[in-house]
Amino acid sequence: MKALGGFSLVDMFPSSDLLRRLTGAHAELKKLHAAVDAILETIISDHEAKRSSAAMNDEEEEEDQDLVDFLLNLKENKDLGFPFTNVEIKSVIFDILMAGTNTWNAVIEWALSEMLKNPRIMKKAQDEVRQLVFNGKGDIVDEACINQLHYLQLVVTETLRLHPSGPLNVPRENQETVVIQGYRIPAKTKVIFNSWAIGRDPNHWTDPETFYPERFLNTCTDYKGLHFQFIPFGAGRRMCPGVHYGTTIAKLVLANLLYHFDWELANGVKPQDLDMEERLGLDLRRKNDLVIIPIPYHHQAA
Repeated sequence: MKALGGFSLVDMFPSSDLLRRLTGAHAELKKLHAAVDAILETIISDHEAKRSSAAMNDEEEEEDQDLVDFLLNLKENKDLGFPFTNVEIKSVIFDILMAGTNTWNAVIEWALSEMLKNPRIMKKAQDEVRQLVFNGKGDIVDEACINQLHYLQLVVTETLRLHPSGPLNVPRENQETVVIQGYRIPAKTKVIFNSWAIGRDPNHWTDPETFYPERFLNTCTDYKGLHFQFIPFGAGRRMCPGVHYGTTIAKLVLANLLYHFDWELANGVKPQDLDMEERLGLDLRRKNDLVIIPIPYHHQAA
């Protein structure tokens, strides 16, 4: 993400072979591509070997097939009407893993930052998680709990409004000339949506700079691309493919962090003084690392 999102003169002058050689950016990207390609090829090869072994031993296919198995099934389907090879399989896996994991690290970090800056919200989210898990007579926060953590869902949603993982959505290109609110947009124009600015637009949000999860109570507005005042993942058929996977991971990680630990800011920093400066790039990160102290939590029965 750092290599893709960083500034490069080659992006300003893409036709210059000299700049490519001088900066070394192109060579670095090719090196990264080769490394990732090798990892993905290994994943596919392992699945193919497992499937071949099962076929040779006349074993039934496992019911719990994963994404790679599903894609391999498509590859073996000769009636698709279009070629579907390992190249396409690797592209799909890469898109989903990149969309659903890397950027969500930032979302988790921003959610913790906002809760630490707002102790009321932190306590409310922790109380919800701890009450749910303890009433279930367990000590593990798993996927079965996630859908019942309604306030945590509000926290994640509000985090995505203020700190979208991709501040600028993937570029689009209109196929024909259109006029929108008096603005003429010629055909073949590259269009980029600023999700960061849309989520802070005072025309659509009350106190847009305030972190207030309760704003999403009793409203149908969400991040699934149906409400254009809130599109952190884009909209339509080309919206981010890792939304469901990524949000589930983020909520699961946050729920475990909130259940098992109390959190304090390091170096005596007070909540109101917590630095929230952003570093803009391909993804939206904190400019300075979040330094916090975990304090193990042990539930005491009443």
